[in-house]
Amino acid sequence: QDILDASRVAERVGFPHYVLDYESRFKEKVIDPFARSYAAGETPIPCVACNQHIKFADLFDTARDLGADVLATGHYISSSALPDGGRGLFRATDAERDQSYFLFATNRTQLDMLRFPLGDLPKARVREIARECGLSIADKPDSQDICFVPTGKYTQVIERLRPDAAQPGDIVHVDGRVLGQHQGIMRYTIGQRKGLGLSDSALSGGEPLFVVRLDAAARRVFVGPREALATRVVRLRDVNWIGEGELSDIGPDGLELFVRLRSTRPPAAALLFHGAEGTMVELASGEEGISPGQACVFYDGAGARARVLGGGYIRATEAAL
Repeated sequence: QDILDASRVAERVGFPHYVLDYESRFKEKVIDPFARSYAAGETPIPCVACNQHIKFADLFDTARDLGADVLATGHYISSSALPDGGRGLFRATDAERDQSYFLFATNRTQLDMLRFPLGDLPKARVREIARECGLSIADKPDSQDICFVPTGKYTQVIERLRPDAAQPGDIVHVDGRVLGQHQGIMRYTIGQRKGLGLSDSALSGGEPLFVVRLDAAARRVFVGPREALATRVVRLRDVNWIGEGELSDIGPDGLELFVRLRSTRPPAAALLFHGAEGTMVELASGEEGISPGQACVFYDGAGARARVLGGGYIRATEAAL
């Protein structure tokens, strides 16, 4: 349906419409890593992988092959020219629509060619423009689910690709007590409270329990009280930096900035450190429900139009230094 909608828009507005087959590439770079990440006890974000490896890599190369001057996308994020002649990424004007969290892996070379015409528009205005242009997709519903899991039942996809993620194991309290059994760590995420399969509240002394850690190798789901979710230190992998200078320029006292650890949360104050032991972030205030596999995105401020400085994938979390 999306292909048909795009074709109709192209015909009405008057530009060529190409259908490009990236199915095998998409499986290799997005779907398979998504399943592997869940099997490893992480909570992946496939939209970042799609932007990084498909839209801004394969599609980017195709745009250049076609002789395009720029590659424009419908993401809600802004890019603007910088004083040094390059381009920077900035949060969208509409904070509710801002998609900068999913675009932290965009590099400087890509930014020079990318344009985001919706970044300074609210969604309601975008729909008005579409109606003014007579486009049939003006009132098309927003996409809410992962595109390759339209039913929302991602466990079915993971179990088919990685049966090992569905193997049973123990549900263990952080104090060491085995409270029950689970039917696969892929069914659990950090911060989860409902659906733990622990019906006897006496097991926890009547306190609410949350998933606080996943041990994929031992097939164990660790649960505990809310305070066990608190995170102050986040260690990162595959870091991309598009701020001023280089990561290696950051001194021993760290760099003050703001970070987002979940797409639904506002940026929070933090210190960024980079050295021989890798890249890590120390949060000014603890945050809950932070899971390996998710992104940590850097900003120079907390408000709308804050500049995106890069980010990385969370590889580990700690309660305190």
